[in-house]
Amino acid sequence: MKKLLFFALILIGGYALYTEASKRKAEFSKVYNEACEGNPFKDTSQREQAMEDGYAINEQYKCIDKKSYQAGQVQRRKWDQAKLERERLEKVLASQTLAEARKNYLTTTEDDTDEREATPTPPANLFIRSDYQTADGLSLVSFISPDPKDQVKHPAIIWLTGGDSNSLGDFWTPGPSSNDQTASALRRAGLIMMFPSLRGGNTNPGKREFFFNEVNDVIAAAAHLARQPYVDPKKIYLGGHSTGGTLALLTAEMGAKFSGVFALGPVAEIDSYDRLFPQLRSGARTKEVRLRSPIYWLHGVTSPTYLIEGTESPNIDPLNQLCSKSKNPQIHCLRVEAANHFSVIDRAAKAISTSILTRTGDVELSLPESAFHQ
Repeated sequence: MKKLLFFALILIGGYALYTEASKRKAEFSKVYNEACEGNPFKDTSQREQAMEDGYAINEQYKCIDKKSYQAGQVQRRKWDQAKLERERLEKVLASQTLAEARKNYLTTTEDDTDEREATPTPPANLFIRSDYQTADGLSLVSFISPDPKDQVKHPAIIWLTGGDSNSLGDFWTPGPSSNDQTASALRRAGLIMMFPSLRGGNTNPGKREFFFNEVNDVIAAAAHLARQPYVDPKKIYLGGHSTGGTLALLTAEMGAKFSGVFALGPVAEIDSYDRLFPQLRSGARTKEVRLRSPIYWLHGVTSPTYLIEGTESPNIDPLNQLCSKSKNPQIHCLRVEAANHFSVIDRAAKAISTSILTRTGDVELSLPESAFHQ
């Protein structure tokens, strides 16, 4: 009997100890789970990984801090949601042309300076002033080669200068072949040339919009050029250099029809010009930048379009990006050996004028790389 009582007491004591231990374990687990996420670290590598993942460490329990983990999960859900929204926007924009994406969109990016250059006065034997009207009612200045008075309708090219493409400076005095930004070889070859100034440029009305409605200005200038009695309306070309090349490419991407487009030294992403146009820094205005960046809209080109740059130019990288992205058969990439961003202009102007002037009938323009061999 005494033995049975002894064993009973041992069992009762053991159960009490077990119950107390279980209670303490449950209390510890509750406190631990309130403080920690997951199991304690087994080694320093787990701790270091948790820190790399951005979590705070609970030093008491050697684990991932619970509040830190929860905050991280909230942030990750926000990132995931933002990623899904970006992917949704990418799909929407990828299915649109530039014209569709810009339809009914009102840009909020405009020039915030009032500094203007005077409208230039070129020699009358080289260029005459011929103002044109935009679709939104602006009257803008342009200059066109005078009528040769030979009763012939001539092919003509609009040329967009680099730098501040909205304004015109001295666009008629040829520079050396290493840097002739007037592209005078086109004029000397006999092509009718048009140099349009754009909204907000020189003394024009409106404000610069940095490659936005300027595209529509170029389209309006082309319509005006086609109405000149000595211009062949079926042979209107568009070209430009640097910022002018970027604007020419954007105009082609709007689906505007030209007999040929020549974009010399364009950029792929417009925020490459953030020093020229600080209003277009990508971090601040993502959609504004995208609607001005040629690399997203190459599929909208419907005219034969040539992207041209010298292999010794820093801008050869953007050209390579554009050419790698494009699957549009209308886009042709020409890398001119032993030329830089400026010496390529004269070589391109000579090759372009030869190709235009030897084109016959309705045969599509052809500008092979061999045309640039010196």
